[in-house]
Amino acid sequence: MVLYFALASFAGAVLLSVVTFAATRSYLLDKATASARSQAIANAQLVRTVVGSERSSAGEVVTSLRTETGGFAVLHLGAEDLFYAQAPLRFTQSNLPTEFVSRAIDGRSGIQRVDFNGRPYEAVAVAIPAIDATYFEVFPISDVADTLGTVRSTLIAAVLGITVVAGVLGFLLTGTVLRPLRRVSDVASTIADGSLDTRLEPESDPDLQQLVESFNGMVQAVQDRIQREERFASDVSHELRSPITSLGAAVDVLKGRADELSDRNRTALDIIATQVRRFDRTVQDLLELSRLDARAGQDQPEEVGITSLVERIASRYGYGDVLVVSDLGDDDIVLLDRRRIERILVNLLDNARDHAGGASEILLSTNDDGAVLLIVDDNGPGVGVSERERIFERFARGTASRNSVGSGLGLAIVAEHARAVGGRAYVDGSPSGGARFVVVIPRSEPL
Repeated sequence: MVLYFALASFAGAVLLSVVTFAATRSYLLDKATASARSQAIANAQLVRTVVGSERSSAGEVVTSLRTETGGFAVLHLGAEDLFYAQAPLRFTQSNLPTEFVSRAIDGRSGIQRVDFNGRPYEAVAVAIPAIDATYFEVFPISDVADTLGTVRSTLIAAVLGITVVAGVLGFLLTGTVLRPLRRVSDVASTIADGSLDTRLEPESDPDLQQLVESFNGMVQAVQDRIQREERFASDVSHELRSPITSLGAAVDVLKGRADELSDRNRTALDIIATQVRRFDRTVQDLLELSRLDARAGQDQPEEVGITSLVERIASRYGYGDVLVVSDLGDDDIVLLDRRRIERILVNLLDNARDHAGGASEILLSTNDDGAVLLIVDDNGPGVGVSERERIFERFARGTASRNSVGSGLGLAIVAEHARAVGGRAYVDGSPSGGARFVVVIPRSEPL
């Protein structure tokens, strides 16, 4: 295990070092090339201006040019076929590759790396057809080579150091403590996935057994509390159904005789009716969440054309005027449970109607993983970034919907149904300025 850990770390460090060195080398050379090209063009423009007005001053112009320390300049006048070197005792056109010089004189500007006296240089050729001349400037890049050498040595030392440290860490971590902790991690992951009845097996070591007992006791306490809360919510919701139904019936009777009431009493009756409907909706949503928490009911997946399904659902619930746009094409057939998609879509449309001035568009698309995206854009002010995670919590309300109707459970139900199909729900900003609610629906294997 120690050898494997050390070799894996060595391979990773080598790969990272190679990538780092390559990226650093490319960056430094590209930067040097860009700088050389920019300075050479600037000097070539100066030469064109001065020599163009007084051709006999070419030698003086080249001598007076400001070049990089250790760099050199050469000017070729085509009509006279003469070369003027900035430092003829140290560098002339003869030090440049003949083919490079010929191409430049023929009018083809370019850049080429050359060696001179064992040191690397960057040669830039700039054709100046306006004055029938060619400007050459050579830049030293020995600093880049020295820097790359330092980087290379540092990376080699780092690879060796990482390998040694990885071996020591591997030796320390592959003891008797790591294996029990791995079992704890596996069980914790299983519990996090919803299997609350999973427990750790007893350990022979007294210290580890104490950890096992504490962990199992904690999980049992969490499971008991969750079950109590689920039963309480379910029981309360069921108990409230009868009085709510009675209240609704009584309100309907009173509304049937609303003409006999005064204006003030009719107003009070309308408020009562609105609150009873809201109360009834909240109880229904709580019952649905209780069923989702208890994982009651079996999914009934079937292959459907999701675009036509979305259009039918929107029309059935009074949202037929909302535009449905799909770019799925031939990829429209999806294996899913119609009831869950219906609940997700209706809740999103109701949410847009109650809190955001209605839905503006329903979009169907796919992401990079091939999952189907069910998107609802609305006409509201949007959802603040700080509220986008919390808005899917139960009884949570966004700033824009503080005074709106609704139970505060609609988006929580959307998130639960999305999780039930293996996907997720989130909110983003719409290009039109409102909110964009997105439900990711993974594709299942065909029936």
